[in-house]
Amino acid sequence: MSRMIGTVVRGLRAPIIKQNDDMVKIVCDTVIEASKEGGYTINDRDIVTITESVVARAQGNYANVNNIAYDVKDKLNSDTVGIIFPILSRNRFSLILKGIALGVKKVIIMLSYPSDEVGNHFITYDELDKNNINPWKDEFDEKKFRELFENPVHEFTGVDYIKFYKDIVKEAGADCEIVFANDPKSILKYTKNVINCDIHTRKRTKRILLENGGEKVFSLDDILTSSVDGSGYSEYGLLGSNKATEDTLKLFPRNSQDLVEKIQAKLKELTGKNLEVMVYGDGAFKDPVGKIWELADPVVSPGYTSGLKGTPSEIKLKYIADNDFADLTGDELKNAVVDYIKNKESDLVGKMASEGTTPRQLTDLLGSLSDLTSGSGDKGTPIIYIQGYFDNYTN
Repeated sequence: MSRMIGTVVRGLRAPIIKQNDDMVKIVCDTVIEASKEGGYTINDRDIVTITESVVARAQGNYANVNNIAYDVKDKLNSDTVGIIFPILSRNRFSLILKGIALGVKKVIIMLSYPSDEVGNHFITYDELDKNNINPWKDEFDEKKFRELFENPVHEFTGVDYIKFYKDIVKEAGADCEIVFANDPKSILKYTKNVINCDIHTRKRTKRILLENGGEKVFSLDDILTSSVDGSGYSEYGLLGSNKATEDTLKLFPRNSQDLVEKIQAKLKELTGKNLEVMVYGDGAFKDPVGKIWELADPVVSPGYTSGLKGTPSEIKLKYIADNDFADLTGDELKNAVVDYIKNKESDLVGKMASEGTTPRQLTDLLGSLSDLTSGSGDKGTPIIYIQGYFDNYTN
């Protein structure tokens, strides 16, 4: 009988991970014990993925709002700072904003519209059309914005982020002004000292600001890149951080590459198999209804073993079945497809046989798969075990 099961993804339950826990031991023990309980064999090229949050937790990679305030004061040395393009998130940005506000006297927040970078909409494109607004050039202060859009709240959370962010700044003891524009240069009308808070466009935004008169310009990945008064830190700065307590952030993990290589080596020692290992953050996918992109982390994977580099080289089965072998059926069709796959080119970029396959990096695909499997709630499976991912119809 031919093999019927392809890729299998399992969420593995691990102990509740705390600071200073040995992640290499925990991951390896979990993988081996789960295989015994589940009755499956550990194979070469199986994949182990670990969510970034437990890696950072084991590292004790935390910082508080006062640490952020100190670093902002030190780097900008200005009473007024512009904050541009923050995402709309209580979990991701509220404490960053509080920390910045504690370090200055006035904050000017420039929000993109109709949504933030990751797709959180507080107004719709239909509302823009109704008011004959061109989001590429039109700019508004808060008063005008509220006149145009009566109820700019997030559809799912019901939060008025304009008020929410303004209240955070005021409660921190600073003045706050909110403006709306999609051109980074617009903030320079208010201040030359800017923290650009966009994630994936941060390098371009920073360049534009510096080329057009910005004096002190920092991205979020420039803040807390080293320890402040014993705090955690990250090569990604504040990017990828999450709210831990009312005054503390968990930062993106450090040195993930070193960790995955140690786990890979230990699993080889314990099992005799060559497994691939990666640390993953947010997946990279878009919700068609809520319109939000999941990817609020700076990268999907901050560390992965060498076998996960590159993109898949796959053919579209239905394309060759409908075209190359349209006249075949049954075993004859199956055998022809198997032979085609065995003899496919190693690089299918630009070839019609690969049309319709997902043009993404392996780590992005695996990160999305892992993130959807582990979820962000109470499943308790921060380790994901994937088998058969590199197999195809011939295996």
